[in-house]
Amino acid sequence: MKISEIRELNDAELAERIETEVANYENKKFGHNISPVEDNSQIKKQRRDIARMKTVLRERELNK
Repeated sequence: MKISEIRELNDAELAERIETEVANYENKKFGHNISPVEDNSQIKKQRRDIARMKTVLRERELNK
């Protein structure tokens, strides 16, 4: 997910999206420990997307 797409979401949508992405990330990480996935970079990309979303949400909190 690109930063421009993240900035278009409102606060409630962004918080909900973070929650679902974290759950998906944890499931993918757990599944990878049981049987490794072929593309390890997907886990890394998902973790970075979560960080981007949290950063945008925090920026909004500080600007209020």
